[in-house]
Amino acid sequence: MKRLHKGLKRLGVITSLGVLLVLIQGALVTNTGSGEGCGQTWPLCFGQVIPLDPPPETVIEFSHRLVAGIVGMLVILMAIWSWRRLKHMPETRFLAVISVFMIIFQGLLGAGAVVFGQSDLIMALHFGFSALSFASVVLLTRLAFEDSNPQKQYAPIVSKAYKGYVIFVAIYSYVAIYTGAYVKHTNATLACSGFPLCNGQWVPDVFTEAIGVQLLHRSAAILLSLLLLVLFIWTVKTFRASRVLVVCASLAMLLVIGQAASGVAVVLTYNATLTLGIFHALLISLLFTLLCYMVMLVTRHKAK
Repeated sequence: MKRLHKGLKRLGVITSLGVLLVLIQGALVTNTGSGEGCGQTWPLCFGQVIPLDPPPETVIEFSHRLVAGIVGMLVILMAIWSWRRLKHMPETRFLAVISVFMIIFQGLLGAGAVVFGQSDLIMALHFGFSALSFASVVLLTRLAFEDSNPQKQYAPIVSKAYKGYVIFVAIYSYVAIYTGAYVKHTNATLACSGFPLCNGQWVPDVFTEAIGVQLLHRSAAILLSLLLLVLFIWTVKTFRASRVLVVCASLAMLLVIGQAASGVAVVLTYNATLTLGIFHALLISLLFTLLCYMVMLVTRHKAK
């Protein structure tokens, strides 16, 4: 069994890193305003297969398209291979379908935005779908590693309340992802100077749409931090015997702290450092994937 899964595990790791790269490139495209770097043509770039003497924004957009296309094929291959080799595991087919659907749909969404244009509300979903694609591929990879080593097939027994809470937090984290992506696509990153105050006030006298979007995201992020704190305390207090849950809850706290710190840093530095914004997007994607893994774990057994 181990030899059968050797290639699948390698493909899973490569594909997971590839999807993560696409996700980071997407954040780079958004943060640098390079979404129109290839004009309004797709899949060609200004009508060319390979753009000649391209400016920086064209390089960013074109490389994103190129890598996304290659990774998309890897995701489809990973899904088919997993479907065949891991079909006896109950999570496999769902994750395989989701991984393929999300990688294709986000590609079509990006292409549609280039050719036809899309609203900020719709484009914010592009990053959310990238996060779902990344999570599904990582979990498929995890299944391959688990199946080759039965001792690593964790299935902690938890209460119905805990199971429901983990699912709720995972879903809510996706909502928080969406609010953050909406901030980027509406150019509301610096609508509020300073933190925790907004332009020196708790409730700004001048309340624009951009300020509203920024405050919505801040509120969503603060609530997510509190929810994860409750999850951490609950896990350590009640399910400390399940080492994997404790580790996951602890990592979730570290990731959300890093996420909050990088978000505050973006505001305080006036978004002058590009890497901070990309790091901010990276951390929330890793956090969402971790929470999806916890959902997979707690739904394996019937809750007591």
